[in-house]
Amino acid sequence: MRGKHFLLAAVAVAALVFGAARLVNNGYVFFAGYVVLQYVVLATAWNILGGYTGYVNFGTAGFFALAAYTTVALEKLTPLPLPLMMLAGGLVSGLLGLGMGYLTLRLRGAFFSIATLAMAVVAQTFMVNWSFVGGSSGAFAIRPQTTALFGIDYIQYLFLLMLGLAVLVIVVARLIERSRLGDGFAAIRDDELAAEASGVPTLRLKLLATALSGAFMGMAGAPLPYYVTYLDPPSAFSLAYAANTIAMPLIGGTASWPGPLVGALLIATMQQVATVTISSAVNLLIVGLMLVAFVIAAPYGIIGWFGIGRPDRRRGRKRAVPKLRERDA
Repeated sequence: MRGKHFLLAAVAVAALVFGAARLVNNGYVFFAGYVVLQYVVLATAWNILGGYTGYVNFGTAGFFALAAYTTVALEKLTPLPLPLMMLAGGLVSGLLGLGMGYLTLRLRGAFFSIATLAMAVVAQTFMVNWSFVGGSSGAFAIRPQTTALFGIDYIQYLFLLMLGLAVLVIVVARLIERSRLGDGFAAIRDDELAAEASGVPTLRLKLLATALSGAFMGMAGAPLPYYVTYLDPPSAFSLAYAANTIAMPLIGGTASWPGPLVGALLIATMQQVATVTISSAVNLLIVGLMLVAFVIAAPYGIIGWFGIGRPDRRRGRKRAVPKLRERDA
């Protein structure tokens, strides 16, 4: 399917999803659906760096929360429409990704992953001590009942914005995968030394992947203050964001854009059901059990069952990806 046709199909599916949610006429569908879509964006954004180039990022919470606090700061300085705040949050997180990448992308394997986790810890420490955005006490955000633009409930508006962002991120991920840029990312993932020796600008491509991944994570985090109405550092920088965002692409499959989408829809939906029926305390337990099960039973993820990303079933431009159990430490 050509890029333009895929975009139209994605927009049509998004319109059907929003229409179906409206027909259900249950506010919780939008409230829970927002979280599911949020993880679709985070998982797909993570996969741009972690799946396509093979650099595992543990700092998801840092990019996500920094954009949320950007929204808090802008709300106090000069209130803007939420879409502009999402762009601002994406810009801030993208710049953070660019700077972090320049400092850490010469590291590889576990050393890079630890460096990204340290970045999130540093960002959290900074926010704890920045009184302008609430510091350790947190900050409240007043969520309007309705939006003046569409005249709909504000939670539905947040759902709609996240749905549009999910379409954008998926379309961009697919474009990357099918472009020369995606070939460069795959060359880095398969054998970075060989790629560099062949003339691939590895550092430049890794910086681009880090900035793009961070920017999309930031755009997903910017609406958070209006969704939760109270933002504090422990919840904004929760390690659960990193754990979920890594597990979802690995469960769905990191070889292609459907993997993070399928993994996020599956795990996030299960977590929302568990939150209502059991307790939110079991959410990470669900992720852990699913991750262990898929590492053993489906090392290429769910999409690997259909031959996508498997080295024994290469198709066209698809490249093989390492098994989860054989990833670099």
